[in-house]
Amino acid sequence: MKQHKSLQVLGIESSCDETAIALVANGLEIRANVIASQAELHARYGGVIPEVAARRHIELLSPLLAEAMAQSKAAWCDLGAVAVTRGPGLAGALLVGLMAAKGIAWSLGLPLIGVNHLAAHIWANRMHEADLPLPFQCLLVSGGHTALVLVKGPTSMVTLGHTRDDAVGEAYDKVARLLDLGYPGGPAIDRLAQTGDPQAFALPRAWLEGTWDFSLSGLKAAVRRLVERHRLAGIPLAVADLAAAFQQAVIDVLVNKTINAALAHGVTTIAIAGGVAANSTLRATLGAACAQRGWKFSAPPLALCTDNAAMIAGLGYECLLAGRQDSLTVGVLPRWPL
Repeated sequence: MKQHKSLQVLGIESSCDETAIALVANGLEIRANVIASQAELHARYGGVIPEVAARRHIELLSPLLAEAMAQSKAAWCDLGAVAVTRGPGLAGALLVGLMAAKGIAWSLGLPLIGVNHLAAHIWANRMHEADLPLPFQCLLVSGGHTALVLVKGPTSMVTLGHTRDDAVGEAYDKVARLLDLGYPGGPAIDRLAQTGDPQAFALPRAWLEGTWDFSLSGLKAAVRRLVERHRLAGIPLAVADLAAAFQQAVIDVLVNKTINAALAHGVTTIAIAGGVAANSTLRATLGAACAQRGWKFSAPPLALCTDNAAMIAGLGYECLLAGRQDSLTVGVLPRWPL
């Protein structure tokens, strides 16, 4: 691929319940990054309904595309490539974004790059800090995924461990539902936990010794049993305390495993990525643990934690430089491990 002085990549993200369009120059300079969340639309169901999400993506994509182009002040002829989330995610939702990307790439004669959504979350750290040392270890925590990843480069990432059941975001949503806190659960629990006592309830931690894997189903079940016992006995439940205790149990395991995995692999640069990386307590606790050891800690700004298209365009640029692009016949990959 011929390198240009300024290569502008159009990014399209539609893996779940955010429709997002971005335009990024040279993998770092974000010239437009527009996002439309469907959280309010799905809140009435307590979670994302795939068919509803896909239909909403269809409605939102064209106006968001026009908004991003206007915001960036770019013309169609200024684009050098189109990057799109190919997976993992909801099949119908992914298909909407991929078909739009194919149409744009075909009509303008541009390279098409299918991007792994999880890798893009991780690479957002290098977009935020271009000089972030490689390799680094990343704690990936999102609505549907939880993993520890050793990052050697934009196209070289090794999963050290992953969740065996619920991801952190899923556990937060399910516990929030038990506590009548609404959807999405992550921000609600994080806010409420700030006013609670994390020592008020003794909740389990699944350490899964000998692995870097995670498990949250037992913790979620313990919360459910507590809630049921209080309701059956007619005893008022200290919701803020339970939220704080649940969050502390999650963070204890995440931080402990992240630090120990880094020690085992000789890595002294730690990053965090994904929607749950916006959790204030998790960011602060992991950052403090790194500072205590004199390690480098990276956390993307909140706009690059939740699903967005800037990270898709940024990683798409790196993939293109590495000589990787896709044909117009590629399909979606709802399950696409790193």
